Amino acid sequence: MPFPRRRTVASGVVVTLIAGLTAVWAPAPASGEAGADIRARLERIEGLTVVSESPTPPPGYRFFVLSFRQPTDHRDPAAGTFEQRFQLLHRSVDRPMVLHTTGYGMPERAFRSEPARLVDGNQISTEQRFFTPSRPEPANWEHLTIWQAATDHHRIVRALKRVYREPWISTGASKGGMTSVYHRRFYPHDVAGVAAYVAPNDRINPADHAYDRFFDRVGGDPACRRALADVQREALRRRPELVERYQAWAAAENRTFHQVLGTVDKAFEMTVLDLVWAFWQYGTEADCATVPAITATTDAIYEFVDRVVDWSFYTDQGVLPYAPYYYQAATQLGAPSLRFRHLRHLMHYPPSFYGPNSNLPPRLRRHHDPWPMIDVDTWVRTRSSRMLFVYGANDPWGAEPFVPSRHDSYRFTAPGANHGADISALPPGERDRATAALLRWADVDSQPATARSAPTELDEAERELRRERRPR
Repeated sequence: MPFPRRRTVASGVVVTLIAGLTAVWAPAPASGEAGADIRARLERIEGLTVVSESPTPPPGYRFFVLSFRQPTDHRDPAAGTFEQRFQLLHRSVDRPMVLHTTGYGMPERAFRSEPARLVDGNQISTEQRFFTPSRPEPANWEHLTIWQAATDHHRIVRALKRVYREPWISTGASKGGMTSVYHRRFYPHDVAGVAAYVAPNDRINPADHAYDRFFDRVGGDPACRRALADVQREALRRRPELVERYQAWAAAENRTFHQVLGTVDKAFEMTVLDLVWAFWQYGTEADCATVPAITATTDAIYEFVDRVVDWSFYTDQGVLPYAPYYYQAATQLGAPSLRFRHLRHLMHYPPSFYGPNSNLPPRLRRHHDPWPMIDVDTWVRTRSSRMLFVYGANDPWGAEPFVPSRHDSYRFTAPGANHGADISALPPGERDRATAALLRWADVDSQPATARSAPTELDEAERELRRERRPR
């Protein structure tokens, strides 16, 4: 099944989207810390550990990796604890703080989210509970809920507000955007506003016709949609050849299938079903020219599927690290349920196979509880305030978006954008409105010069991070 997923980028590799341009970094503002070093102030916070500080931080910042002791069960603090990792980009205690929620693991390198750039602020980026190493031992998976995770963030905010007293803004993309919404739902006074990017809202899990309607009209060229459907069908028709090649690759790479999906054939079908979703999540209409014809060689079809979806993902080694996501999707978050009418006669498994429980070890498979998402959706529509949602017009995850209230809240859709949509991709008038809202919530008088300059390596790292995650 698809999941808000991102591609992993090798350590230290950055793809420059705007070549030949260099940002001008302003010197770090005066600290306002009454002579106390920021590291010393952090070390005095109960439960917080400074794991490391970078000797070569980004210009104008100090970069820390931290951990914070959290109860395994916030309703029963005596039941044990675990260490939750997060990173800190420190600019100045006189600047706003941006709480970036990944929804997944913690990135290993420094990056700056778009809101942190726009308000020229500090930033923390947190690892979601149960992603390693932020996992209790032993792990009681019943404690992996949206409320428990929101309470993790609440405790971090409460602890760090002793040092960072300027306004806080929460942000995240994809599942990270969902996480920021859930935090706002349960602790609406922790932050001054939320900027949630490409955040899915599967409010009624089985009622997913919106996704099928999306794929019926996505993109401006019906021929592209037909070509993608044709290559999906052709891949399933050539199942024996492709599965043989897939199995040979897996054996050579020491990849297995027995822990989660069970067989190479199931992993093959899951990968092919993912093709159209992944194409639009990460690609653009310009990529339609790369779709092979049904007369293409088997090698060409295999390589196209690998480039778009990645054959390695549905191996045990690829999917197991994402068990915390799939567990949450199975139990609370929900997940897309597609019909695949054009593939029914070629599928070996029912459409329900394309769901989160298929991507979990049998011991973690659970029934879905619909009430948490209904509650969140109702609260966002009726009682929320200062919430900003940004979606991409060609991103499948925008098929079921959040609908914010009218209480100083906004929703924008970037034309032609995919799962990487952000404020900078909006038309000028909407971009200005979104930016003005963030600045106002952060109590920043005007947009800093650094926000108007070209993206730096630090900002490009954030764009790569947004391709690293996978709810499909």
